Amino acid sequence: MATRRRTLLKVIVLGDSGVGKTSLMNQYVHKKFSLQYKATIGADFVTKELQIGEKLVTLQIWDTAGQERFQSLGAAFYRGADCCALVYDVNVLKSFDNLETWHEEFLKQASPSDPKTFPFIVLGNKVDVDGGSSRVVSEKKAADWCASNGNIPYFETSAKEDFNVDEAFLTIAKTALANEHEQDIYFQGIPDAVTENEPKSGGCAC
Repeated sequence: MATRRRTLLKVIVLGDSGVGKTSLMNQYVHKKFSLQYKATIGADFVTKELQIGEKLVTLQIWDTAGQERFQSLGAAFYRGADCCALVYDVNVLKSFDNLETWHEEFLKQASPSDPKTFPFIVLGNKVDVDGGSSRVVSEKKAADWCASNGNIPYFETSAKEDFNVDEAFLTIAKTALANEHEQDIYFQGIPDAVTENEPKSGGCAC
């Protein structure tokens, strides 16, 4: 098999437990949504291939557990990231207030060379709940927070309704590409799970 050169982009998705991180990833990669909630234990990742301009990109999206007891797992997973997506639930104020903590936690664990310019993106998820009548965090409040933290791109999303999910992740990919660590990836004997965008364990048994 001939080798193919691709750009591998590592994206970390962070946020409180239950905000919909896994659902967003599954909707983006598999176009599936489940009403059954299952907490992520440790970390898992999914992959998605896409074309951006003339570049073939493999987006490796890491889903780390939101429970505080797993935050100590962070350093090994965060390092080498090209972009970090911070997710909160527009209907849960605490999840929004905790964005600051997740932002700081990532910078501490990942230790990017230039913390002030490292790319983040914020997703306000679950805008579909009760037709939007249950939301407690306004779009303006979220946008103001993003502006005060370096003009972070902001998207309002619904994993359930597949609203803005593709657009958000395309922006994530483009943002990550601008911060890329290009690698030569030789796809020789790579498991089908990777090439077919199936979930693959991050190898953490917690």
